[in-house]
Amino acid sequence: MSVAVMVLGPSGSGKSYSLLNLDPNQITLIQPIKKPLPFKSTDWKLRTQEDKTGCRFQSDDPVLIEKAMRKTDRDIIIIDDYQAVLTNELMRRSTETGFQKFADIGRGAWDIFQAAGDLAEHKRVYIMAHTQTDDFGNIRMRTVGKMVDEKVVPEGYFTIVLRAELINGKHVFATQTNGQDCCKSPPGMFDGMHIPNDLAAVDAAICEFYGLTQPA
Repeated sequence: MSVAVMVLGPSGSGKSYSLLNLDPNQITLIQPIKKPLPFKSTDWKLRTQEDKTGCRFQSDDPVLIEKAMRKTDRDIIIIDDYQAVLTNELMRRSTETGFQKFADIGRGAWDIFQAAGDLAEHKRVYIMAHTQTDDFGNIRMRTVGKMVDEKVVPEGYFTIVLRAELINGKHVFATQTNGQDCCKSPPGMFDGMHIPNDLAAVDAAICEFYGLTQPA
């Protein structure tokens, strides 16, 4: 059983930038949106049919994403950002009437969330997504409709949910709920309510907490 982590935050909150200190040779980065990384990324090569050594795989197809998650031999899998998988599918099927498209979108999300926790026990899966705030001020993952929310409660599939925030000019991750968001993590895993916005440090803390062996 792999460790599934959700990382939430609005655009510009530092979710993608938190990848900076990770070793691209140790990860598979799945990009539903074809965009450059927000830091110098010469070593973060795109995986192609001609060159399969790259760490970046670009697709917004949930079937291909799940296949890539299950097929990769690398220990860290990151989807950045998952919002595009939902939104792109909705827009591609915007002319369809009825609820079938929402059921299909929900099923795709369910398959990926199931896979996130269903890999080998030493693997870690980080799924990044945007947030939405409801009428009561509660913050959770943004989806594409109430039907998806009701059928698939995304945060429930993850033991760890972090939220990217900007506090006093510094980008941080919230590790526990403030009463109005869905942040959570096992007690003692992280050093405090807020930690530096560094996914490499987060991964190291997770490995130490669960006694997982990191690649040399």
